[in-house]
Amino acid sequence: MPATPALRRTLAVLAALPLLALAACGYGSQAKENTEQAIAGAPKVDGLDSVKIGYFGNLTHATALVGRQQGLFQKELGGTRAEYATFNAGPSEIEALNSGSIDIGWIGPSPAINGYLKSGGKNLRIVSGSASGGVKLVVNPEKVKSLKDVKGKKIATPQLGNTQDVAFLNWIAERGWKVDAESGQGDVSVVRTDNKIAPDAYRSGSIDGAWVPEPTASKLVAEGGKVLLDEADLWPDKKFVITNVVVSQSFLKEHPKAVEAVLRASVKANKWIGDNPERAKAAANAQLEADTGKPLPADVLDPAWRSIQVTDDPLASTLVTEAEHAVEAGLLQQPDLTGIYDLNPLNKVLKGEGKDEFDDAGLGVTS
Repeated sequence: MPATPALRRTLAVLAALPLLALAACGYGSQAKENTEQAIAGAPKVDGLDSVKIGYFGNLTHATALVGRQQGLFQKELGGTRAEYATFNAGPSEIEALNSGSIDIGWIGPSPAINGYLKSGGKNLRIVSGSASGGVKLVVNPEKVKSLKDVKGKKIATPQLGNTQDVAFLNWIAERGWKVDAESGQGDVSVVRTDNKIAPDAYRSGSIDGAWVPEPTASKLVAEGGKVLLDEADLWPDKKFVITNVVVSQSFLKEHPKAVEAVLRASVKANKWIGDNPERAKAAANAQLEADTGKPLPADVLDPAWRSIQVTDDPLASTLVTEAEHAVEAGLLQQPDLTGIYDLNPLNKVLKGEGKDEFDDAGLGVTS
């Protein structure tokens, strides 16, 4: 159904957010491409030679990491090759989706939303959830001993207008403190800092803490930081969207069975992760090493893994709440996100697996 005026106002900020949003997903803009071998003798899905899958070398993309490492995508695609591109930032993955360099990918909510809005609602759909949680406020325990001590301190977020930045600005406002959203100046100094340099900034003392995703949060803890707040504690049932699965609208229309195959692998990967958490953690780290050349050390991997929940649920209602937070932060325009979700392929897969279907919070396709 069409979005109401109130919902449009609620979602207003998202058109104003930069396309570079959600630095949480990675560090940079280069992609690394890889291809698997199709299963000999197996039929091709939708007659395709290959399906191009994108994801980030990051634990919040654990579904993709484990699904690839365990061969689940290739198994479901059969005689169609699974091709992969690993990304370091949202904009490059959105560009790849727009250009057809990838067909389907794992990405955070802000770049998905911005990609949808920038194209006038024509380039992508969110077709599944993937992960929840994994965001923490980590501080220097010598300077910040309680939540009230955050006032007057320099706290990093990944980027102006990104998911963590908006969450922190909302948390500040709820405490009655004032901060100019654009400049980050006020009762708290919000210092926009790329995740890859946040540990160095913390070590040098140029920031007193950071509201950041995993594994950056655990890297700061390894530097002597203390977790002052887990963002999950601020949400009902401790759940909020951090990673979704998106697909090119044209690919979804032309190759629905291929999309279903990838989503079937995603659902199976999440089940395997839930049933085998330690093995899945090792599998995710092994794929990280293959993708980035360096695995995460145990003192970073273990706490980061514990704080992330994989899920097939896109948690669509939390996306709406995140938008409300952004509106309250003062970043306003008038977008309409009706149609950003198409959960029909996912719900078909879930029904086939005997699982419950998920809701799109009224933002699904209308035809």
